[in-house]
Amino acid sequence: MPRYKLTIEYDGGPFVGWQRQENGRAVQQAIEEAVFGFTGETVAVKGAGRTDAGVHALGQVAHVDLTRDWAGKTIRDALNAHLRPEPVSIVSAEPVDAAFDARFSAIERHYLYRISDRRAPPALDPDRVWWVSTGLDAEAMHLAAQALVGRHDFTTFRNTQCQAKSPIRTLDRLDVSRAGGEIAIRASARSFLHSQVRSMVGTLKKVGEGRWPIRSVGEALAAQDRTRSGPVAPAHGLYLAAVDYPDADDTPANG
Repeated sequence: MPRYKLTIEYDGGPFVGWQRQENGRAVQQAIEEAVFGFTGETVAVKGAGRTDAGVHALGQVAHVDLTRDWAGKTIRDALNAHLRPEPVSIVSAEPVDAAFDARFSAIERHYLYRISDRRAPPALDPDRVWWVSTGLDAEAMHLAAQALVGRHDFTTFRNTQCQAKSPIRTLDRLDVSRAGGEIAIRASARSFLHSQVRSMVGTLKKVGEGRWPIRSVGEALAAQDRTRSGPVAPAHGLYLAAVDYPDADDTPANG
């Protein structure tokens, strides 16, 4: 049975998240229904990451098994036709080996968090960026973020409902940079805990506001205590930017 890799872009605002749920419409459900509309097949589309309600994607990756061989561009165009007018786009579709698994074959996941800290509210991206009306010190935020890079117990930044067996994770990158009135926070790791990125962003915001000294982020991490985290940043500023795989041909471009 042919397997296909899908690279997907979506606005998470209208959805309850990536994964099918009983309490609303999910991105996974929308794509599975598009596959049915195209092929008549009831399938399971399996994603690389289970983004929460409101979280967006520039480069989510999923795989799907179909009974017939199709050209990748045919799958891409047909699914996009059936997805309209939902804010989900199949950026690419390509055949892959049956051993490829969007989730378990991934070696790195990249997230982007956007903060607008200009005084005026964003008129064009109100649901795609976290607006903070007071200016933030991006340089201090970046310095504080480096205490979180490496292999640590991230209990402090873990949602209490997280189902991961261990709070130990290796964070390969956590960079904070500014471009005009917007701050970008980029995080990379093989895997993340539930709400880890948003918890780290909310904590770094306190540093940017001058309410926490730089050293406090490392102290919060060492405490291994959820109550020591800053607030969880809103979902609408977060993007799953890209997912990397071992072979170059299986790696999507960063969004």
